[in-house]
Amino acid sequence: MNRMYETIIIVQPDLGEDDLKGLSAKVQEVIATMNGDFKRMEDWGLRKLAYPINKCARGRYYYLRFDGEAALIAELERRLRLDDKVIRYQSVRLEKEVEPTVAAQKAPAEGPVAEAEGATVTAQIEGE
Repeated sequence: MNRMYETIIIVQPDLGEDDLKGLSAKVQEVIATMNGDFKRMEDWGLRKLAYPINKCARGRYYYLRFDGEAALIAELERRLRLDDKVIRYQSVRLEKEVEPTVAAQKAPAEGPVAEAEGATVTAQIEGE
């Protein structure tokens, strides 16, 4: 049974279009090879981080929504952990379908992204 997941990915703020397209392609490739169902990937733009991470005060946020198994989450997070362009990421399992734009609007314009309602945390924020 496939479960619903969402992942917030924070990447370095100064990446070019080619790097961002490469990251998107890599994420979609992982989901496809692990028999997941890719729903959408949204660019939430540059935001100020709550604290500097790897000397970066800002980060570009991406929202990823997909369905899959636990093995898919493990592989996706393993690949994100190895990518030096990725500053932070967090994946949550959704109990029911939620609208990500609501979560984005609730978050302060320059602050960290708020956790979506109805979600349970399945992974911790990865360290540096």
